[in-house]
Amino acid sequence: MNVIDLFAGAGGLSEGFRQENFNILAHVEMDKNACNTLRTREAYYYLKENNELDLNKKYLLKEIKREDFFRKIPDEILDKVIESEISDETLNNIFEKIDKLIGNEEVNLIIGGPPCQSFSPAGIARDPNRMLFDPRNYLYLYYIEFLKRYRPNFFVFENVKGIITAKKGEIFKDLVLNLDKAGYKLDYKILNSKDFGVAQSRERVFIIGWKKEINFEYPVFSANLKSPTINELFRDLPKLKAGETINGKGKYISNISINGVKSKDWDILTYHIARPHNENDLEIYKKVVEKWNKEKKTLKYNELPERLKTHNNNKCFLDRYKMVRGDTQSHTVVAHISKDGHYYIHPDIEQNRSLSVREAARIQSFPDNFYFESSRTAAFQQIGNAVPPLMAKKIAKKLKEAF
Repeated sequence: MNVIDLFAGAGGLSEGFRQENFNILAHVEMDKNACNTLRTREAYYYLKENNELDLNKKYLLKEIKREDFFRKIPDEILDKVIESEISDETLNNIFEKIDKLIGNEEVNLIIGGPPCQSFSPAGIARDPNRMLFDPRNYLYLYYIEFLKRYRPNFFVFENVKGIITAKKGEIFKDLVLNLDKAGYKLDYKILNSKDFGVAQSRERVFIIGWKKEINFEYPVFSANLKSPTINELFRDLPKLKAGETINGKGKYISNISINGVKSKDWDILTYHIARPHNENDLEIYKKVVEKWNKEKKTLKYNELPERLKTHNNNKCFLDRYKMVRGDTQSHTVVAHISKDGHYYIHPDIEQNRSLSVREAARIQSFPDNFYFESSRTAAFQQIGNAVPPLMAKKIAKKLKEAF
């Protein structure tokens, strides 16, 4: 069951498929930090298969540098990550690299989701032209070029809900038409990650397509999977104050296995990093949590004391400070978490901070042995853009049954 992962990001989709024993032939991604994350993950699986995970742990503990770590991994493993933008100028070069990687192997499945900022409400709101001229509107055409070349039996295409209505539905209509011309039927549904056991409410469009000659229907997914609450998800993590860091040397509070994100044999806690906050924001955070704890209401920006307000806009984005509730699942984690933590305030008033990188990764269902490369900001960006691996795993399981 061989897979090519396009617009791969940090590899949330491919991680889920890999957990169902799909074989990832190649990842194509343009972001340097995400590519290093993908290489580190490929190295992890290679070392795990060869019973050499101690080397991976040495790297996470910063006992060896990244260059020296990668040097111990075979080139054919690291070469699975193709660091490139997908464009007219690069397409043939990417094809050549993939052809070299796969040899005589058959490609059974293509997965991925082109960058979605041009279809998202937030992206449209920020652009005076409402993203009408954004070239990312048409990246799906490159996705189809890969389908034409490698002719997989199936594909999985993920995106924000806005792709259905973008340009008054013209984008989606053109996508369906071009997929039909390429020889594929498709169906789509808006799926919510909380229905897949993920501790987060996150709605995305999942298009599943198959060759016209294949008898297949869109899978029926059970919607009664229990998702952990945020308090349950975080219960074994040490408490942090704003600006504190545990990255490799810290210990878990307990050795429980939680929702697939931490296995009992994993003992290295990485990226439990809380960003620093100024005194003004810390006071606001405390007021936000107190308001929820006492009244079960979200504190609006225009309700803050004047001395705490730093923005003149008191009419829009009044929920710009928001707590992640502890007694249920999180609201959607998006890439803006890399800019600031105001929308992701920790529910524990004693800790009084925004989420750590590891907490955000857990909300997205990334396992604790998944390491994000380069920096705190880059890690937050990769996490917010990802497909939750646990959600991808459930989709992969249904497709495996079809195979």
